Amino acid sequence: MKERILTIFRESAELKLAFVEKYLERIEKFAVYTAQRLKEGGTLFLFGNGGSAADAQHIAAELIGRFSKDRLPIRAIALTTDTSVLTAVGNDYGFEKIFERQVEALVGKKDVVIGISTSGRSENVRRALLKAKKKGALTAAFLGKDGGTIKEIVDYAFVVPSNETPRIQECHITLGHTLCELLENLIVG
Repeated sequence: MKERILTIFRESAELKLAFVEKYLERIEKFAVYTAQRLKEGGTLFLFGNGGSAADAQHIAAELIGRFSKDRLPIRAIALTTDTSVLTAVGNDYGFEKIFERQVEALVGKKDVVIGISTSGRSENVRRALLKAKKKGALTAAFLGKDGGTIKEIVDYAFVVPSNETPRIQECHITLGHTLCELLENLIVG
């Protein structure tokens, strides 16, 4: 059992290091552009399904609350938290439109939209990102595996090169935490 525990931690650490080496400059650039839009009155919108929904909520909470500094809140909304909207849209229009309808209603040109999908193939995430891009928002996706159908449609794709959902999610939340710290520093100082 101890050897398996060590293997899990090694795999996670090695994957994160390989990921950051590939995307270091892209992460920095995305953080700078995101901070600019938020300083201009934009909002960061995040969404995903299952564990990715929890990650979206986690990142939004860190920005609205406090990540590592006492500061004014940073505008962030997880589209996964309004159960009335999710169930109404899912019932009336279908599950594939639950985020798209919210993006259509809420997102503008100053905003930043992050979709999270460990497979890169979540249709509701893809449709919402397409809608956000059409509305002029800056779009990004935290993805896994080969990036699926989503990687080609966003301004910034961050693809974790793994087929193991737990390892992908661990990398996504590290990326989310990194983004929180960078945004705090870029917006608040």
